[in-house]
Amino acid sequence: MLAIIGGSKSWEFLSSGRLKGERLGPCPTPYGPSQPVHRLELGGQAALFLPRHGEQGYHVSAPFVNYRANIYALKEYGASRIVAWSGPGAISPALGVGQFVVPDDILDETRRRPCTFFEGAGYGFLRQSPVFCPELSGGLAAALRELGLPFAASGTYVCTEGPRLETPAEIRKYAALGGHLVGMTLCPEVFLARELEMCYAALCYVTNRAEGIEPSAPEPGRLFGGLASEAELQAQADAAARIPDVLELLSARADALPHRCSCGSSMLRYKTRGSVGSDWHTWIRYDTES
Repeated sequence: MLAIIGGSKSWEFLSSGRLKGERLGPCPTPYGPSQPVHRLELGGQAALFLPRHGEQGYHVSAPFVNYRANIYALKEYGASRIVAWSGPGAISPALGVGQFVVPDDILDETRRRPCTFFEGAGYGFLRQSPVFCPELSGGLAAALRELGLPFAASGTYVCTEGPRLETPAEIRKYAALGGHLVGMTLCPEVFLARELEMCYAALCYVTNRAEGIEPSAPEPGRLFGGLASEAELQAQADAAARIPDVLELLSARADALPHRCSCGSSMLRYKTRGSVGSDWHTWIRYDTES
């Protein structure tokens, strides 16, 4: 089953009915409750939807999202593939505000986020190349192409800790390291999905230009503090409004996507040697007192 992790605008799509279905509610997990899960009909197929930051508004900022609970919940409800959307800033001058990007690599600049299900275990040494599922990413690219939406089929996403935005010097560093986008949400989601043998791909839409890319005076009363002009804010809003269209088309064709990826067998070595069994619940390690 396909699962969608919603970023900004999640609550608006739920309240407006653009994404609608049965509310299953928060899922209890060893890490506490997940964000509420919804079961949708999307593109004529059943799909799951989880709003990363809350279902009533942007109530939980990126560094405080319970990523382990959310990924655990989607696995528990039967998801095998995850598409997560994110609205990062553009480091690369070649990327325009409102443009979509299907990233193919990531730089993890987070600092304090729990990043594994395998605490205290002697396993979990998993390759991270390709970082994002190539089949699912290809499905996203095909949907964007068919809808005629401008997009880049590759790019490196830099994930920072937040909630503060980055300094100009940090953006220069990320550019020197090959970063194209900067956001706060895809880590550790992508790594946690790999640990539970789930495909994971990201749908990004550029919301602003990163700090220092272009001159911009501080405007404290505006979204992103002046990093985006009125025209750019409208461009990113227009792009965000098309996300349900992309997801609906992807969901309609998800069953036809190839299964040549290795995402679903990432734990094979540990199964073969007997370190873990077939029940993924028994792989999980966590502090029972936390």
